[in-house]
Order: sequence, then structure tokens, then C-alpha cells
Amino acid sequence: MNSDVCDGTSFADVAVRLQDLMLGNQPVPQMLEDLAGYTAQRLGGPGRELACNITLARPKKPVARAASSSVARLMNQLEGAYADSPGATAARLSQTVVVPDLRREGRWPEYVLAGRRQGVLSVVSLPLLLDGDQGLLSLYSPQPAEPGSTASAEAFVAQASKGLRLALRMAKLQDTKDGLSAAMQTRTVIDLATGAIMAQNRCGQAAAFKVLREASNTRNIKLREIASGVISTVAGGAETFTYFDE
Repeated sequence: MNSDVCDGTSFADVAVRLQDLMLGNQPVPQMLEDLAGYTAQRLGGPGRELACNITLARPKKPVARAASSSVARLMNQLEGAYADSPGATAARLSQTVVVPDLRREGRWPEYVLAGRRQGVLSVVSLPLLLDGDQGLLSLYSPQPAEPGSTASAEAFVAQASKGLRLALRMAKLQDTKDGLSAAMQTRTVIDLATGAIMAQNRCGQAAAFKVLREASNTRNIKLREIASGVISTVAGGAETFTYFDE
């Protein structure tokens, strides 16, 4: 791992890179793939091969995994296969875990043996500093760790975490916006159907909505679909559209 620089400002480029990806509307999984590759390139160097994988767990979202290479992907699978590993320990303790040389490592014996079979000799696992989400960045090298390499990795992760925090906040805002838009469209369709039933049956709003709800329960179909069917019938079979100027 490249240990030539270890102050945080030296890696300010990674936060800028993530912001550019965010402005380009890159989905979070693709952003992580780019970050994994960039991390391996940025922290590696001539004669110092490095592989990186990133894991991100968010509420109500599938776990996102990204890898810079096939070796990183295999090592990520090993993390999942063994309950005890550097990554699991780093996530549990919320602190950096360093394995300078797997040939001299007594912890996680099964993981260490499997890692050596993949040609890996050193591992660094670092928690990402996120808001409410859980992330882990792990680095693998076919050589023992160099002095100072952990400080460089921690400085890099500190900057990467800044960019990721902003990107994830923006993703959450977009999800909220999309959810509100869908809810408004559903509400509009139901209101239109309720109005149509009120006009046809000469009844009040509560009675009209009860008709929709009972039809939904009886037929085991979502209320919005029942409402769309009502509007389509009234409109002579035309498809129902709702429009919001955002």
C-alpha cells in the first residue's frame, strides 16, 4: 500500500470524485464500484498491487457490495463465509483492523488459511464514517503491509466517507421525493374514483370510499388498482394518468 502520504488533505480528490459521480446521477451501487477501483489504484503503487472491496448496509435497502477485482470479490465472499474475520471484527468494534502478515497471524485461523490460498498476505479493514448507514472498506495485498500504510488508508477513508455521506443523503432525499410523488399519484387516483362513485350513486364521500375499500378487500386487489378501474370505466376505457409539476 502506498504510504508516501498520510495527511487527510492529500486525499481530498476522492471526495471531489464522489461528488462528480453524484452530480452525474450515478446510482449508489455504481458509485461504490467506481470507488473500489479508484481506492485500489490510489492507495496502490508500482510493484504494490492492491485489491479493494466495499460493503454498504442501509435500512430498507439490499446490501450493496463492490469489488475492484476478482481477488477482492473472492475475499468478500470469504468475509461472508466465516463468522470471524477482520471485516466482521472491524464492523463490530467500529475501528480499523490490520493484519500485517497473514503468515504470522493467529486470529481468525480459518479465514487466514483461506485468504493465503488466494495469494493474500495482508489485510486492512476500515469502517466507513457514515450517518445511520453501515459501511466497510477492506484492502488486500499479496505482500506484507508497509509501515505507515494504515495511516494512509485511514486518511483516505476519512475523505471517502465525506463524499459518501453527501451522496447517501442525496439518495435518501431522492427516495423520499419519489415516495411522496407515488403517494400523491395514488391519492389523486383514489380521490377521482371516489368522486365518480359519488356522482353515479348520489352518495357522500365516506360512502363512496367505503365502496372502493370493500371492493379492494373482497377482490384482494390494491385500492389504487380498483380506483384506476373505476376511472377507466367512467372514461370509456381510456388509461388513467396523473400529472404533477415538480
